[in-house]
Parts: sequence; structure tokens; C-alpha cells
Amino acid sequence: MLQGFATGLMLSMSFFDLAYDAVNAIGFLKGNLWFFAGALLFSTIADVFPEPDCNLADENDKHAGESIAGKKLMMRHRRRVIFSVVVTAIVAGVSLQNFPMGTAAFLGTTKGFRVGLNLAIAIALHYIPEGISVALPAYFATCSKWQAFKLATLSGFAEPLGVIIVAYLFPSNLNPEILESLLGLVGGVMAFLTLYEMLPLAFEYAGRKDAVKAVFVGMAFMSM
Repeated sequence: MLQGFATGLMLSMSFFDLAYDAVNAIGFLKGNLWFFAGALLFSTIADVFPEPDCNLADENDKHAGESIAGKKLMMRHRRRVIFSVVVTAIVAGVSLQNFPMGTAAFLGTTKGFRVGLNLAIAIALHYIPEGISVALPAYFATCSKWQAFKLATLSGFAEPLGVIIVAYLFPSNLNPEILESLLGLVGGVMAFLTLYEMLPLAFEYAGRKDAVKAVFVGMAFMSM
């Protein structure tokens, strides 16, 4: 339900705030080009660095744990899970997938405190299940809460890294047209992220009807 709620927050922000303001500030054509460029950017990231499969065992291996061969198979699955978590945390998380969210929060706050705060709330809600998705398989693979905590924490460091890099690259007196263009780009990234990752998870765990209700509650909350 939180995943659906965060989806509503981020979709509302993407379409009714970032993209809308970009269109009004730099024109309909430019605003839409930047928005869809953002969606294309994150689509490319998702294709190049897909989420790894972290299933502990296949359907045919359910009863294999009772034998020695089954135990060896489980060890291989554990090693695969460890590798998948490392890939998720370091490559997909730190290097790319969390990075645009730090950029979004920074640019949004540059535009205004309200925009930055709303973005921070929506992104924080998104990171709760994302952190669990990294920590849980890491815990079952290593039997160590500390290792799970370290990997999940590492995956979140991309956001402040994005803030540092963007703050260094762009001056404080950034041209308003450039700022609106970048925010339009961020809107496209956020819209694709929510529809590609967050909404399917909300459907899977909460059911389609309840998930859609949560989305509209999130949109209404953002409007208020």
C-alpha cells in the first residue's frame, strides 16, 4: 500500500508539477522533449542494468534440501543471491538507479523548498521497500544482519552522491530555463520509475484494486 501511495505522490509530482512547469516555462515542445528524454534515459538504464533474479530456489527444487545434493544446490543458490545483491546494491543502486533521485531532490529544492520537501517524502517512501529488497536476500544469503544492513545502506549512498555531483557541476545562479529543462527531465525519469518498478510491486502485494486506490490517495495527498 505504501508503494502505491508513493507511486501516486511521484506521478502527481512528475506530471502536475515538474512536467507542467517545464512546459509553461520553456514551451510545449521543449518541455515535452525533456520529459520524454528523461523517460528514455531511465528506460535505457533499466535495460542495461536490469534487476537481478534473487529467488533462493526454483519451483522444481522445493524438496531438494533434504539430501546432500540439495544442500549443495542451496549453497549455489546462496552464492547466486549474494552476487545478485552485490550487483543490485553497487551497480544498479549506487552507480545508476538511485542517482537520479538525488539529482531530483537537489534540483527540486533549488526551485523551492516545497517542491524539494515533497520530492524528499515521495523518494523516502520509495526507498523503504527498496531497502528491504536489498537487505532481505542479503540476510538469508549470509545469515548476517550486519552484512544486510551494510549492503542496504551502501545502495542508498547514490542519492547524496548525486546531490554532491550536481551541486558541483551547476552554479547556484543556474539559468531558469536550464533548471526547468532539467526538472522536466527528472519528471520523465520519475514517471518511468514509478510505472516500471513501483506500480507492479503494488499490484503484486496489495492487489490491483487496493493498489490503484492507494495511488489516487497519494495523488490527492500531493494535491493537498
